[in-house]
Amino acid sequence: MTLKQAVGKVHLWLGLASGLVVFIVSLTGAIFTFQDEIRDVTEPWRKVEAQATAPLLPSRLQAAALARHPGVKAATTWTTYFGPERAATVFFTDSAQMPIMVSLNPYTGQVLREQNLRYHFFSIVQAIHMTLLLPEEVAKWVVGGSVIIFLLMLGTGLVLWWPKRKQERKQRFTIKWGARWRRVNYDLHNVLGFYAASVAGLLALTGLFMIFPVLLESAELVANGGRTYPQEKAVAKVDTLQAVTAATQPLPDVIYRTVQQRSPQAEMVLIGPAGNGKVPAYCWAYQKTLHYYHRDQYAFHPVSGQVLQARFHANQSNGGKLSDMNYDLHTGQILGLGGKIVAFLASLISASLPVTGTVLWWGRKQKSKAGGKKRHVVSA
Repeated sequence: MTLKQAVGKVHLWLGLASGLVVFIVSLTGAIFTFQDEIRDVTEPWRKVEAQATAPLLPSRLQAAALARHPGVKAATTWTTYFGPERAATVFFTDSAQMPIMVSLNPYTGQVLREQNLRYHFFSIVQAIHMTLLLPEEVAKWVVGGSVIIFLLMLGTGLVLWWPKRKQERKQRFTIKWGARWRRVNYDLHNVLGFYAASVAGLLALTGLFMIFPVLLESAELVANGGRTYPQEKAVAKVDTLQAVTAATQPLPDVIYRTVQQRSPQAEMVLIGPAGNGKVPAYCWAYQKTLHYYHRDQYAFHPVSGQVLQARFHANQSNGGKLSDMNYDLHTGQILGLGGKIVAFLASLISASLPVTGTVLWWGRKQKSKAGGKKRHVVSA
């Protein structure tokens, strides 16, 4: 058996073992890529008319959102401002343990829509993409293991694709559409797989960074040239023994005003729960709406509203910036609409590879059986 034949065997059996998971994860990833654009069209309440007045403070939005949910405490909610032309949202878990998102006009506090995200189409797609609807600990290894196998298959696939002779090169780059369907299927698997390999590999790798944080930490270390930056990993803590003066305004309002002053260029601001007085309250300020790469992160004392920690994007190490951009890399949106289109096409091709590969394997298997029967008839 030659090296290429051995690689072919590995490629085949790894593909058969992981194909179904790769197909589902890739297809749902393709669907999720344009979720913001699709929702902007199908959910008109996501947009509002910009006004010259400042948005209402978070406490006002929280009160309006929770008016129909008196059992939910404002301190447990997540409040997000998406910019001057978008609705603000308040997210919480209701008394029935349902994830609820309320969209409001940030200038008037009018409730525009209330949604149960458990039954939202894109929430379901995202859950399938991330966990296959399996328990988290099981999904981590099923999805993560399959993605690792997919990366190995991209490598073995490139070995199998590589032409032996110069005259074969053109054939490796083009699909022979006029040929029989088996040949077209072969070309779809090989040619499309080659073109999508680099982007598909990046999408798979950034996905693994989310599943296994230790891999992301290793990538950060490489990006930093082996240097470590302990301050970027330091966790803010609340000294519960220290006497503090309670804020004279609602904590979310203190946080929002502070972040507006210290990150004035931020279009999107996400304010986390106030906590129980023992853990910090967090806030993230993003430079561009619906983009998560360029962000400043704050930690506040849950009683006094004092800033315990502030990390600014401009001061981050290369590794820290790589970590922050991971989601935008994974979805392609770091390059805007063009990047999303590339990620969408690469995800679709990734979903097609297990299908065309299985058809290729089945065709060869049937051909081998037919050849065996023919030889048997001849020898008889």
